[in-house]
Amino acid sequence: MPVERNYVGPFSDSLRWQKFKPRPDDIVVCTAAKSGTTWMQTIVSLLLSGDPDLEPEISMTCPWIDIRFRDVDEVMARLEAQTHRRAVKTHTPFDGIPYYPDLTYIAVFRHPLDVHFSMRNHVRNIPLPHIDWYYPEDDEALTFKRFLECHAEGSDFDANPLAAIVHYYRTFKDASDRYDNVHLFHYADMCRDLAAEMARVAAILGVSHGDDLMAALVKTATFESMSAAPERFAPSGGMGFWKSDEAFFDGGNCGKWQGKLSEDQLAAYDARISEMLSPEDRHWLEFGSA
Repeated sequence: MPVERNYVGPFSDSLRWQKFKPRPDDIVVCTAAKSGTTWMQTIVSLLLSGDPDLEPEISMTCPWIDIRFRDVDEVMARLEAQTHRRAVKTHTPFDGIPYYPDLTYIAVFRHPLDVHFSMRNHVRNIPLPHIDWYYPEDDEALTFKRFLECHAEGSDFDANPLAAIVHYYRTFKDASDRYDNVHLFHYADMCRDLAAEMARVAAILGVSHGDDLMAALVKTATFESMSAAPERFAPSGGMGFWKSDEAFFDGGNCGKWQGKLSEDQLAAYDARISEMLSPEDRHWLEFGSA
């Protein structure tokens, strides 16, 4: 299926997908930023390897195709050199990436307010200033206003405003309704029952492990295990990229936004998201299958 739209921002450029050469069993991990990307990449890597002691090195083995700060030819050469089953990552909506019927697309979503507060922390930990102005440290009200009002296009897209998160969801929800190889997951469901969600991923990928090994893989993939070894599990962990590897895993819980917004801010969010989504879609985007 041809790409319908291009997304180019301070961090990402969906046109880089033009150089991607797919293999029939490739896996594409798809998320709006800060929605469980690293978590799902790690889960996929663990399930494919069957090794709970795996050093994932996901920034290298499961590269972010869209990122502008890595040479695209080097990324593609590294993918071509891989002999095992490959996985890649994207933050581009479904209408901005190529669709192949023999690939597996795994999309992960998270409550938009959790995404927003996780993104605030993330921006402080990135040693790059490209979207700092969206997140002024001394004006929380302005930061949240931009989250509600910025657009799902251009430079705004990489800042992850509500419109971009909702647009991302819409494109993948529509794709999952049309294609059997597009699968939706929710961060809250992974928090509630990681073993069940990992079993679902394994079934989608067509891999199976004995009960004891699967339990060990699940234990490795828990937030507690990953956050306790940030140099192992953070993208580019241990390489000095982040200001703090530990801060990359700042609070992986659900509902981290609770108690941080005023009644007026919550009312503004409620009104804005209710304009964008049906009650059913809003509930799933916020809470998953609960």
